[in-house]
Amino acid sequence: MMKFDEELLDPEIRNISGLGKILPYIYSRRGCKLFNKILKLSLVGKCVNKDLAYEQRWIRRKDGSKLRICIYRPSETKTDVPGLLWIHGGGYAIGAPELDEVFIQKFIEKSHCVVVTPDYRCSVDEPYPAALEDCYTALLWMKHNADKLGIRSNQLFVGGDSAGGGLTAALSLYARDRETVNIAFQIPLYPMIDDRMNTESAMNNYAPVWNSKLNYKGWKYYLAEDFMTSKVSKYAAPARETDYSNLPPTCTFVGYLEPFRDETIKYIENLKAAGVDTYFQVYDRCYHGFDQLSPESKVAKEATEF
Repeated sequence: MMKFDEELLDPEIRNISGLGKILPYIYSRRGCKLFNKILKLSLVGKCVNKDLAYEQRWIRRKDGSKLRICIYRPSETKTDVPGLLWIHGGGYAIGAPELDEVFIQKFIEKSHCVVVTPDYRCSVDEPYPAALEDCYTALLWMKHNADKLGIRSNQLFVGGDSAGGGLTAALSLYARDRETVNIAFQIPLYPMIDDRMNTESAMNNYAPVWNSKLNYKGWKYYLAEDFMTSKVSKYAAPARETDYSNLPPTCTFVGYLEPFRDETIKYIENLKAAGVDTYFQVYDRCYHGFDQLSPESKVAKEATEF
């Protein structure tokens, strides 16, 4: 793949570290499975931030198997607060709830909310609709247990980053169409929502962290035999939806250089046209996940504050 010109990047975010640096090297099916195993051994079940109250629970799926969820609260627990279902990213193929602890911490600091985050099945183990079904199971559990969690049942938020943003958008559609949960607000940050990959930003994209090649692999893992066919559901790829009415108010941002730029812009335009309140920013000279990978940069702080 063509080399990316670093001069296009904001100077403060050129030094990429962590998962963003190794992602291109581990994102094979075998590499993803190995990475998830390492996560389970090193991170799962642990809370790094001692200012947060953390617990794991196992809830039942429809087939009787168990889904792990993590619950985060402020150390000084309050009641009658918003509830946030937060969905981690990872191209649908990798990740765990504990990886998004920084996101979770910031939401709790600002609103004293309770955060429920599902350890959904990754695509390299089970493709669509496994992840969406797990997120829906967690959403219903959160609604039915609102009193026990100390959250307002009429103020349930859903959010996530990258693939978690895609699942956020999908879950909002799914809940609306089933008329089961009235989601109050959604936060699909730089969401992965269009499997067709035919926008200008998605084609021949060589940007750091997430590019056209990885995007192709991610959708192939997630959609399995439906990949590159007309069978793909709008609940798998929310950009395929044609009716954007009655969806929750939406807040998101995206980097200008990343593959998801154009599909996110179009998604917001469709929501606006349907009368949905939106809050949206595009950050110039930024790659996918810049806010996480260069959190001390000026642009990342702006995005986080937004």
